[in-house]
Amino acid sequence: MSKRKVERLNLLKFMPFRFNRLAAEFSNALAAEYMARFGIDIPEWRVLATLGLRDEPRSAQYVVRCTRTHKSRVSRAVGSLVTLGYVARAEAADDRREVMLELTPKGRAVYGELVPLLLKREEAILSCLTPDERAQLNHLMDKLERSFDLVQCGE
Repeated sequence: MSKRKVERLNLLKFMPFRFNRLAAEFSNALAAEYMARFGIDIPEWRVLATLGLRDEPRSAQYVVRCTRTHKSRVSRAVGSLVTLGYVARAEAADDRREVMLELTPKGRAVYGELVPLLLKREEAILSCLTPDERAQLNHLMDKLERSFDLVQCGE
């Protein structure tokens, strides 16, 4: 019986794992800001951030597509944000079955307070990179996102 060489995978060098691990660390570092100040979690922040980017109401499905967060998590996050008074629900004008979401004035205030804090925290995290490395990283991330045909909701 011949011994077949088994190919091995170094998980710590496997790019999908590395991206996932970095994303978790990045999210947790930022979450400390909004959890401490407003008691909201990562899915709730994603809903706030997605709605905060636009002035007009958006559907929960739009949030799901932009954030790649499961619809049940988005639904729970929306429920919590409505209870906190940060998000309001309204029927869509063209389809009464679809619920549209928008930030309330209180939600806009929270968003307005958090954005500069989170941008400052992002800056601190990325400070280990030179400006050229940051530009290159951004370019490469854009390229990877396009390769997966990810929705660019901010454009």
